[in-house]
Amino acid sequence: MEAVLLQGLLLLLLFAALLLYQHNAAFNYFCKVAFFNCWVVAMATLLSPLAALRGRSVENMKLLRAAIRPLKHLYGIKMQVWGSEHLNTEEPYVIVCNHQASLDLMGMVEVIPDRCVPIAKKELMYMGTVGWACWLSGIIFIDRHKRGDAIGVISQTAKTIRRENLRVLIFPEGTRNQDKSMLPFKRGAFHLAVQAQVPIFPIVISPYWEFFSSKDKKFTSGTCTIQVLPKIETQGLSLKDVPELTETVRKAMVDVFSEMAANQRGDQCTEHPPLPCCAGATKGTGSPWHTGDTAGSSD
Repeated sequence: MEAVLLQGLLLLLLFAALLLYQHNAAFNYFCKVAFFNCWVVAMATLLSPLAALRGRSVENMKLLRAAIRPLKHLYGIKMQVWGSEHLNTEEPYVIVCNHQASLDLMGMVEVIPDRCVPIAKKELMYMGTVGWACWLSGIIFIDRHKRGDAIGVISQTAKTIRRENLRVLIFPEGTRNQDKSMLPFKRGAFHLAVQAQVPIFPIVISPYWEFFSSKDKKFTSGTCTIQVLPKIETQGLSLKDVPELTETVRKAMVDVFSEMAANQRGDQCTEHPPLPCCAGATKGTGSPWHTGDTAGSSD
């Protein structure tokens, strides 16, 4: 009798949960976010032993990308990528991208090329199997709270990316941001590109307002547009040029982000990709390292 009552209670709870999922936006949001996090942990746990057979290697990023890709189908999010042909080059380079939420992972795996690793906050390394999977995939960790350590990682990475023909992805805002524009950029990514004398490829992910908002607890299906801008050369630039280079790249990305936002509001035809801003790096002056400036990283 008790078993029957328990089964009945469980069925009632399941039915109530289904009703809440379908009719309560906040409950729907928390369920989807929880599933996203559980998926990442589960995939990291399953794939880490396989990745460990190869050891720490950038080639393991292919496993992580394959594990994340199905999420867009599960959530009904359509990915549109414009300008990906810009990344079809054999040379090493630095990618900078705006950072809105954990959902950026889905956009990131759509566009990053082979032999590309992100720079992430050091705390991620201690997140169980997720941190282990990231370490095995060659992800570069940086302590955002220790300026000296950050400078050391940037200098070491600058030597590595040319030697090993790597591409590096950095979120220069340094933290998640769902505001109407981008936060000021930290200069670590631009120091890295200048020290290594490699080009920068800015990537802009469109606002998630249409289908996702952590503030409003909204998580529905929708369309995400990813725009790859033409490369910005750093050949011949020095550390004194980093401040102006940082602002040049940020302005180009903000312009595209604003155009994407306008498209979402229906001000322009959404059938056409936003026009990339072709920014050129110019000489500038200024202190190469502000107090507190570190590389932007995934949050």
